[in-house]
Amino acid sequence: MAQPSSSGSGELGLGFAGAKGGSAEECPVAVSVELLWNVVFTGDVSIFTKACVGMVDAVEVDGDGGPGSVTTMKLNPAVGDAKVFKIRLLARDAAARVVKSELVVEGGELAGQMKSQVSEVKVVPAGEGACVVHMTVEYERVDGAPLPPADEAMIVQGYLSLIKKVEYLVAHPGEFA
Repeated sequence: MAQPSSSGSGELGLGFAGAKGGSAEECPVAVSVELLWNVVFTGDVSIFTKACVGMVDAVEVDGDGGPGSVTTMKLNPAVGDAKVFKIRLLARDAAARVVKSELVVEGGELAGQMKSQVSEVKVVPAGEGACVVHMTVEYERVDGAPLPPADEAMIVQGYLSLIKKVEYLVAHPGEFA
């Protein structure tokens, strides 16, 4: 399992010894850093569930919402093949707006392929009413081989598509109020 590390620059650092692969991407978001942070990353599942109505049917947290807590998201069938996924919060730095989490790999096709998958998200201001999400995902496969680049990109895009959906819903509050 990855261990949180501090780079001294306000970033948590993946600290993922022996990483077999990974991908990073930036995504501009037309929502203020404060609003996106409050909806997605503070651990308040009531806000997140409300913002993601039609996409996420239920969110359950096992723990106090802090590091070590496991969040289970039950996705709406309209979202696609994924039905449920779990993430374990490894670290949250509200001042630096950085969250580090680990996908809990249990059963299904993914369990046969992945030993671990760790993501780090940093949200930075980009002017009034806008921010940029910096997303990094590192993983280790059971067989030790890297994923093809297209599959690596697909993992990051999966996370970013959730951010973009939240961006839309937060920018259009009348649609989920």
